[in-house]
Amino acid sequence: MKFYFLLLSVAQLVSSVSAEEYRPELFQSLKLVYEDDFSSGKLDTDHWQTRQGSTWVIKDGALVGGPSPKEYQDKKVAEGDKSHAGFKPVIFLEKVPENLVVHFRVRFDAENYAAKFPLIDIGHHFNSLNFSKDKTTLTLKNDPKSAQTKELSLPLKQWVNVTIELKKGSLLLKIDGKKILFEDDRIDMIGQQQIDFKGVDHGGILIDDVKVYQGIR
Repeated sequence: MKFYFLLLSVAQLVSSVSAEEYRPELFQSLKLVYEDDFSSGKLDTDHWQTRQGSTWVIKDGALVGGPSPKEYQDKKVAEGDKSHAGFKPVIFLEKVPENLVVHFRVRFDAENYAAKFPLIDIGHHFNSLNFSKDKTTLTLKNDPKSAQTKELSLPLKQWVNVTIELKKGSLLLKIDGKKILFEDDRIDMIGQQQIDFKGVDHGGILIDDVKVYQGIR
């Protein structure tokens, strides 16, 4: 029995250390609320929602997304809804906290950047991060006048480590250890507690090692 409690105590300690190995900059501390390394081989549909008919599978321990089937694309185009025809992979990570710290590995596969894509939305259309060759642009609530552009790139066709911290008024983005800070009173994700991953037309997205924390001030 003593051995059992010793094992339990060690497991709790490891869990606590793991949840605190990242030191936040916008918060005093963190609470781990969700993680997924896709080792189960099954998509957790309580948190992940595939969108626009795009195809998603778990392969070699990563979540892999591609465009929708041609039949779906043709149907949407015929309906006059080309923007949601699934030419690009799209997936939502839902049930994330408003005071957010999220870490993940991601790879956007495409031959070139497109206008406004690839894109990561922190809150659906609330805090839109779109990436180009040398820069990252944050647009708030679909308002072009809110756009802020800073010099930090997310390269295509290679794995990168991304960390995002968000609280009311501030968004911190880290890519492979380099960081930029956006500040604006309109930054928040109240009522839109999700993260959207959107690729480039005819391209792919790979996602792995996701950890979602609640930031504690």
